[in-house]
Amino acid sequence: MPTVTLGKTNITVDRNGFGALPVQRIPLNDAVKLLRRSYDGGITFFDTARAYTDSEEKLGCALSDIRNHLYIATKTAASDGKALMTDLETSLTRLKTDYIDIYQFHNPAFCPRPDDGSGLYEAALKAKEQGKIRYIGITNHRLSVAKESIESGLYDTLQFPFCYLSGKPELELVNACAAQNIGFIAMKSLSGGLITNSAAAYAYAAQYPNVLPIWGIQKESELDEFLSYIDHPPVMTKEMEALICQDREQLCGSFCRGCGYCMPCPAGIEINNCARMSLLLRRSPSSSHLSPEGQKKMMKIKECLHCGQCASHCPYGLDTPSLLARNLKDYEEVLAGKEMTATNF
Repeated sequence: MPTVTLGKTNITVDRNGFGALPVQRIPLNDAVKLLRRSYDGGITFFDTARAYTDSEEKLGCALSDIRNHLYIATKTAASDGKALMTDLETSLTRLKTDYIDIYQFHNPAFCPRPDDGSGLYEAALKAKEQGKIRYIGITNHRLSVAKESIESGLYDTLQFPFCYLSGKPELELVNACAAQNIGFIAMKSLSGGLITNSAAAYAYAAQYPNVLPIWGIQKESELDEFLSYIDHPPVMTKEMEALICQDREQLCGSFCRGCGYCMPCPAGIEINNCARMSLLLRRSPSSSHLSPEGQKKMMKIKECLHCGQCASHCPYGLDTPSLLARNLKDYEEVLAGKEMTATNF
């Protein structure tokens, strides 16, 4: 069974991490069954966040009786030390545990450091001294913050988007973490659903021995795929290489990753889906996207205020209003029975 050790921590797990953001979308009983099946099948690393509504609570219900046989990472979006301690106590209660294995700063706009005035890092250190957290991590979508966190020497893990659509800057982060013995947790390993071949995604990530992908799972069928990779891990083939090249040609560039940091929109536009609708129509069943409800969501783009709020919050620097307009144009062409324009998204 191929495993990953997260940097200088003593956390060694299977190459399949469970990304628990999606379990907030399913009923409690279904989530508990899914989470327990994942553990029984060999997954022992679970990543959640205080911001994922009831995700922590569902993990607590499913896994508290086997807590010492697995690893839990959660996150805080607190802006000061006092709020961090409040978040931590809430997470401990919801997760039904007395410690967190990796406590992560959740996509901060800066790299928390001692004496930076926020009190965040000091609070995390205090919690570590109290035994409430074991390791301090950080998650981000900004290359500058990620690089600074690596260079600071303050963090045990970095969580950052990484998949076969990633470019040279992301790969440099992976290599820098390896050089500094920092664990690298790969979020968006399926690029928010744009990558549809999980075996190719797994095989690509497996080329980097320090990378732990976390897969967002909310269905039994999805879980079955990843559990099958524990005993039969996919390896890179010529066919997979060809698929990856094809996907890179279509998807790399200025496309929306669906991270959602542009939300909420003042005009009520569901930006994180609408801004990548052209790609979703090409790569997933279109019936739900073209339903009356789907059309209503896309037509909200016409109410865009051009306030610039979404673009200013985009960690990838995208011109989001222009991206929305281009996606709406493609969408209307599909509704009219025409082929979509070959715009590079």
